[in-house]
Amino acid sequence: MKKVDEAAARVAFERALATHEQDFGKFFLTRLFGMEFEYAGDECRISFDLEDFMFNPQGGLHGGVIAFVLDISMGHLLHRRSGAGTTVEIKIQYLKAARSGRVTATGRFLRHGRTLSYLRSELVDEKGEMIAYATSTWMSLPRKEA
Repeated sequence: MKKVDEAAARVAFERALATHEQDFGKFFLTRLFGMEFEYAGDECRISFDLEDFMFNPQGGLHGGVIAFVLDISMGHLLHRRSGAGTTVEIKIQYLKAARSGRVTATGRFLRHGRTLSYLRSELVDEKGEMIAYATSTWMSLPRKEA
């Protein structure tokens, strides 16, 4: 069985340690995975290159990593539009394995409410083929007083 590229994993970890902040789009795990954020209208796109330390034992992008990026794309979109929120429920459908290249998750609103919002996110590969998608319910959190 192939071992993880230790040098690449160390570079990613050191980069994350050096550049992370406890803020949206900048927290440690997003930096570790090299995630790049883009907002266009009512969409949040997150792109990153696959590295072998993200893979499951079968050599595909781990389902937990997929769930992580889908969740972040929806949570960051909600935060950008109306403030902090929390995932109440998420359902993920895994369609195919991702083994190399660059992937992009795009979060969108299905319905945006004052308290509850419903979102969807799709993860696609470089060819635009869908790897997985999620639907979720989010609860907006009260704004903190300054």
